[in-house]
Amino acid sequence: MGALASVLYGGLAYLLFLGTFLYAVLFVGNLAGPKTIDSGEPGSVVTALVINSLLLGLFAIQHSVMARPAFKRWWTSFLPQAVERTTYVLLASLVLLLLYWQWRPIPELVWSVTNPAAGLALQVVFWAGWCVVLISTFLINHFELFGLRQVYARLRGATLPPAQFKTPLFYKGVRHPIYLGFLLAFWATPAMTVGHLLFAVATTGYILIGIYPEERDLVALFGDQYRRYREQVSMLIPLPGRTVRRTPPMPAGELERW
Repeated sequence: MGALASVLYGGLAYLLFLGTFLYAVLFVGNLAGPKTIDSGEPGSVVTALVINSLLLGLFAIQHSVMARPAFKRWWTSFLPQAVERTTYVLLASLVLLLLYWQWRPIPELVWSVTNPAAGLALQVVFWAGWCVVLISTFLINHFELFGLRQVYARLRGATLPPAQFKTPLFYKGVRHPIYLGFLLAFWATPAMTVGHLLFAVATTGYILIGIYPEERDLVALFGDQYRRYREQVSMLIPLPGRTVRRTPPMPAGELERW
């Protein structure tokens, strides 16, 4: 019964994540939806800056602290290992839903692209970014990344194999294609408002700062394999001559970070 409950819990958490992820596209892109990054009645700019910064900070703290190996070791001392990832995904989704709900618009324009060709190009980059994010999760292990593989293994009474180091497709050109996809999606907009700029700057800062402890964890996990990979492949921007020269035999390193 415990294993079956874990599967149901994992499935519900995954569905919530999926809805949250899809809504993120609508939210950031100012597309159809009850609330987007620039919709709503604007109020005090100072109040909006404070509330939005607190919401972004809450997401950063939850996302970073709960992803650290030391925290995982602590809370799996009383939480079943099989639902550790599912619980992380659930809490991350709830924090994002809170952000969508409480986000305050700051509609003053920073830039506005009126050229149709340039506007179209930015829209293409926006959608390409989200595609890179989604595809990258499947290139490693989408269902393990979001906790479904773990709860299914518990139901079967199986043990998951150790994390394997691999560099499929996008991972041959950059070490963090998921983060690259988010950056493209967050910055590519024909109309950048102050509120959107705050969101883009804060998430970019979180990504750039958070990469370093994450890579430290990956070095601890994969050792010289990851050190060689880091020497060969750039962090976020594909650079000529900096790609994997050979596929290492053994990660889905991003799987350990997300």
